[in-house]
Amino acid sequence: MRLPMSPTDSMFLLGETREHPMHVGGLVMFEPPEGRTASDLRQMFVDAIARSDVEDAAPLWRKRAVRTLATFGQWAWEDDPSFDLEYHVRFTALPRPGSTVELRELVSRLHAPVLDRSRALWEMYLIEGLADGRYGLYMKMHHALADGVGAMRLLRRALSTDPHETGMPAPWAASDTSDPQRSVIGTALEMPGTALRAARGVISEALGLVPAIVGTVDRAMHDRGGSLSLAAPQTILNVPIAGSRRFAARAWELERLRSVAKASDSSLNDVVLAMCSGALRAFLAERDSLPEESLVAMVPVALRNGKDTGNDLGVLVCSLGTDRPEAAQRLDGVRASMSEGKESMSGMSTASRLAASAVGVVPLALGVLTGNRVLSRPGFNVIISNVPGPDTALYWNGARVDAVYPLSVPLDGQALNITCTSTDDRIAFGLTACRRTVPDIGTLLDHLDAELLALEHAVGISVGVDVAESGF
Repeated sequence: MRLPMSPTDSMFLLGETREHPMHVGGLVMFEPPEGRTASDLRQMFVDAIARSDVEDAAPLWRKRAVRTLATFGQWAWEDDPSFDLEYHVRFTALPRPGSTVELRELVSRLHAPVLDRSRALWEMYLIEGLADGRYGLYMKMHHALADGVGAMRLLRRALSTDPHETGMPAPWAASDTSDPQRSVIGTALEMPGTALRAARGVISEALGLVPAIVGTVDRAMHDRGGSLSLAAPQTILNVPIAGSRRFAARAWELERLRSVAKASDSSLNDVVLAMCSGALRAFLAERDSLPEESLVAMVPVALRNGKDTGNDLGVLVCSLGTDRPEAAQRLDGVRASMSEGKESMSGMSTASRLAASAVGVVPLALGVLTGNRVLSRPGFNVIISNVPGPDTALYWNGARVDAVYPLSVPLDGQALNITCTSTDDRIAFGLTACRRTVPDIGTLLDHLDAELLALEHAVGISVGVDVAESGF
């Protein structure tokens, strides 16, 4: 049975080319159970495949995209009649003893090619050979199938909080019975339609959308925060991109960022943005390419609905303060910009927030669809997402999840994407970039580490000498 595809899903297929793949990914690092090795963990996956057949794979993992006369030329989903688990799940290894640098290069290569549209739109690679004894699982999934939030939910369903649980099914047997949340860019494409549908039955709501949109544009013209920016400078990151990819990642203790947030009366997300601000400032300055104006980031945020429970998803642009020389100044600037943006949406209805967010994001989405991806002046310079993860340790058949490093989708005009995920007591930064535009992406990791140190020093937190994480 062929199920019609939502406009959001089809957008990612329509906008995809060999030079612009539209899949997200993640690298999950496992610590083998006590007394076991990475080879033992590999055997667990071998056994899981041997026990599996087509029916064991959850429906989501068997879906492939089709577009025929029967679907009136529109994209639709159907079960892959030739679904082959051994095609989708592959084993690979680093030359022993494998380093994290070699792992990063391998994942960069695996993340670049487009997925085969004649099959279900995902691949999983099980990676052994690391010198530190860990075992890697890299997976990529088309953005039409799921986004970062949906993928994180699927991951949680495949894992357990019990380190002693055994006999667990393979990750591809996990299913999410609820509709996956869409990405912010995808959501933005649906925002105008969602707002209009909401307005059809409620006249007062319809009248409220126009002021929301007008107010968003007015705030942008006066540089007062919100969902739209007219102040983003042109940088070396805002250029056409090629199909090859660079990936870099590192994790830090989550408590370090929380301590900075508490000492500075900031949010955890403010600290993440401030780290990115300092790192981007140093990165561009090294290349004599730091603009005098501050860089602007597009940031997905959860906005309180005025009650103690529940959140609404919105899109804000944040002035990163890269024109400020001190870490404390940059954090102050980020906090002020985000506060202004959140204030601009306070009191708005859900439909108005959707409409306001769409104003800033729809031009980028339309660029993906039309091929006119690079504007003469970017609306923002970089996308920075922070996807919250579980607050407890997770395991697969006793193997502990050490960290989850996210990979995302660079676009023309947006050659670098920064996505963070938290797992238990760590927060991982995943940097995905065009290899041609940002060939030395690894240096950004050192700049992120240096900025966290600078922030700790600025708020009076004493830190030891050995503070950098060695995880990746």
